Amino acid sequence: MTFSSLTDARTRVLAQNFQFDLVSTEKLLLKYIERPITVERTEGQQAVTVSGTLLASANGLVLRTNDGTIQALNGYSAIRFPALSGGLDTRPTLVWDLDAPRGGEQRTRITYQTANITWWADYNLIFSEGKDANSGLLDLAAWVSIINQSGAGYADARLKLIAGDVHRVQNQRIAAIAPRRFDAAAAATNAPGFAEKPFFEFHLYTLGRRTSLPDNSTQQIELFDQAKQIPAKKILLYYGAQEAYSYANPITDRNMGTASNKKVDVYLTFRNDKEHGLGVPLPAGRIRVAKLDAADAAPEFIGEDAIDHTPKDETVRVRLGTAFDVVGECRQVDFSVDSKARSMEEEIEIKLRNHKEQAAEVLVKESLYRGATWKILSHSQEFASDDAHSIHFPVTVAKDAESVVRYRVRYSW
Repeated sequence: MTFSSLTDARTRVLAQNFQFDLVSTEKLLLKYIERPITVERTEGQQAVTVSGTLLASANGLVLRTNDGTIQALNGYSAIRFPALSGGLDTRPTLVWDLDAPRGGEQRTRITYQTANITWWADYNLIFSEGKDANSGLLDLAAWVSIINQSGAGYADARLKLIAGDVHRVQNQRIAAIAPRRFDAAAAATNAPGFAEKPFFEFHLYTLGRRTSLPDNSTQQIELFDQAKQIPAKKILLYYGAQEAYSYANPITDRNMGTASNKKVDVYLTFRNDKEHGLGVPLPAGRIRVAKLDAADAAPEFIGEDAIDHTPKDETVRVRLGTAFDVVGECRQVDFSVDSKARSMEEEIEIKLRNHKEQAAEVLVKESLYRGATWKILSHSQEFASDDAHSIHFPVTVAKDAESVVRYRVRYSW
């Protein structure tokens, strides 16, 4: 927390005390040990009151009555206390000891971090097919969702949002806060929407108007104007082997990683650049996609995904689900190990079946996980290397047809 006086800069905080010993029946009873209380209880059809000094409150009440006798009360209907005991508050309270050169009211500015206010981005995409089934155009609307569960409301606040992976220290004494920040004490711009600018190694979005954030509420605010007619591509991606990771040591067990995956994943991709109508940093968030139905021009939901923080001029890839009419099959055709030569060879066959009324373009991705050093000995189609442990084959599968990809790889160590 930081404190500064706008009236007299010499005013400063000497100490602060956060009091959170809140009122409850148990706390009041403990505070009133050796003090007088009045207890109401029901005997038959009558209400009876007993007054005296409270001696104990565990497992019932023990009172010393006004005539000196001791009564143990195991049941009661109500307790009357003379006044609220000192040291108890009805809500958490921050108390400051101030050093000021003069008395009276002063205007101050207090800055602090609070938990349980967070935000994320929500993107709504509407896809319409283009000249073929594998391309089209997107309309993109962007919103920010802000949840306030801090215990306090913020009326007529200035709002700034920081997007990025902001590191936070977390332990038992510090509340866990999402890696985005709400700031209700920042200068606004004249623009009605959000203005974006780089800020340190993150991005800052400043709302150009004031807004109110009641406690226990969710508010959505448009992040930027809707972008229309963004070129997009549909990609069918097939991972043959279910194990898509590599190991430090060679994997000579021929059965390792040979389980076949039949599902073909569906993605939409588009470039986040000015040429295609965007070119703004996109904060991490949830992205929902709908497709226009040509029969009535109504948007129908076709999938959703989460995206990470995406800078301008980068590609956004949205996973929508798995293809209904395109399936894959991957199997190991041959496998051998030569321990003396410190090498092994494996031959893989991938079959793709397309049951659609038009050709399907599928990207077959294979993970070469058995060893760090490998060489492709033969291949039925041209391929490209994605990284040190994977390759991919672009395959076109005709309608109601099957295509086969086959390759042989040698690992050495």
